[in-house]
Amino acid sequence: MFSKFKSLFGAQDMTVGRASTCLWKFAIPMLISNIAQMLYSAADMAIVGHIVGDGALGAVGATGSIQNLFLVFLMAVGAGVTVMVAQYFGAKDYERLGVAIGNAFTLMIAMSVILTAVAVPLTGPLLRVTRTNSDIFDMAYIYLFILFCGTAASGFYNVMSGILRGLGDSVFPLIVLLITVVLNVILDLIFVTIFNSHWGAVAGVAGAATATVICQIFSAVLCTLRVLRMKNLFTISKATMKLQTVIVKQIVRLGLPTGIQMAVMFLSNIVMQPFMMAMGSAVVAAQVATMRVDGFAVMPCQAFSNAASTFTGQNIGAGKMERVKKGSTTTLIMCMGFTVIMVAAILIWGKYLFALFTKTDELINMGMGFIKIMVPAYIIMAINMTYNGVMRGAGDSVGTMWISLLMNVILKIPITLGLIFASKSDLWPQGNPDMFMWGMVICMAIGLVVTLVYYRIGKWKTKGVVRARARA
Repeated sequence: MFSKFKSLFGAQDMTVGRASTCLWKFAIPMLISNIAQMLYSAADMAIVGHIVGDGALGAVGATGSIQNLFLVFLMAVGAGVTVMVAQYFGAKDYERLGVAIGNAFTLMIAMSVILTAVAVPLTGPLLRVTRTNSDIFDMAYIYLFILFCGTAASGFYNVMSGILRGLGDSVFPLIVLLITVVLNVILDLIFVTIFNSHWGAVAGVAGAATATVICQIFSAVLCTLRVLRMKNLFTISKATMKLQTVIVKQIVRLGLPTGIQMAVMFLSNIVMQPFMMAMGSAVVAAQVATMRVDGFAVMPCQAFSNAASTFTGQNIGAGKMERVKKGSTTTLIMCMGFTVIMVAAILIWGKYLFALFTKTDELINMGMGFIKIMVPAYIIMAINMTYNGVMRGAGDSVGTMWISLLMNVILKIPITLGLIFASKSDLWPQGNPDMFMWGMVICMAIGLVVTLVYYRIGKWKTKGVVRARARA
């Protein structure tokens, strides 16, 4: 019994055994991890919303896209390293595996220092560019400022957990996250309550940000120590940490398109934010709460997309393309099934989830209206993210980047803004907030067609890191 439990931890070779068993073993901890991640991010929102008020809820939510726009560079490193780790591990090339991970350490340290130095002074200007409402500006500023100070911790957790996932270990990051969620809730309750009662709303929001940074440091340290202890597979030393041009280029080739893809998504949200702000703080708060509830519907897609990436990466590294095809079909079935279950649950019990963030009936009803509009998008997302995960795992992050640009910039911005302007009325002088959701649904439907066509063409099958290295 103990040996079976112990086998859940550490690297998982996904090139052997039943494809469905490998995917289940990897994806279920990832799914639980995503739920925990949602609870982690929702804790700030729920506690701030109830203790400080709806204005604080809107303030915290207004910082999300700005913060992620900076973190996306660190996420890009993590995405590139995860694919490299999976393919080198699948190819049993442990020497290159150690060099890739060592170089990732060095890149993370350098980029964390640079991003923190750039982001902290830009906190105020960025909030002004997005036209953050004056009644929530101070709360948004202090929250974002503190989170920017903790950039390094957030980056290290994402990259170290990404390395572990590339090795097939999705259990240890889950354990760390579950512990962190509990710690975050405890610290949030203590800090927000005390700070808010003694120094007011701005201090209460600062308490939530402080709790988050402490928890990020805790999780980053644990995951980093776990990676350093895996000496049976690789060794981190001065030699492996010395940047190598070939490895850095591969990380950039694999990670940069994914980073651009995420940056584009966050930038499109920032472009939309002034129009949302113009509709009033109530709409902003309702949108923020919706994104947190919406996250529970997206979780299966994220978990199975990551599973598809690792499974594909390892099997392409091992030269087992037929197994990749079987894995993608299995992943799609799993992802669709879980998504339908989660969406149905939200439609039935969604009001109770919204009540975690706000006591205001108007905001709860508005949020449920947003969710109902998004139902088709969740099904589309299950298909999109499954095939995107396969293509990323194969090393083709450029194709998914261009599809994201099409969806989130070329189509989403003009379509959504057009719908907003067309919906202006006496009831909604600045436009109907439902149009944000309708714009998303339309663009995702178009993106699905493009994704399926690109996947069928099959160029992603030729992008493997291992073969690319062999030609160098």
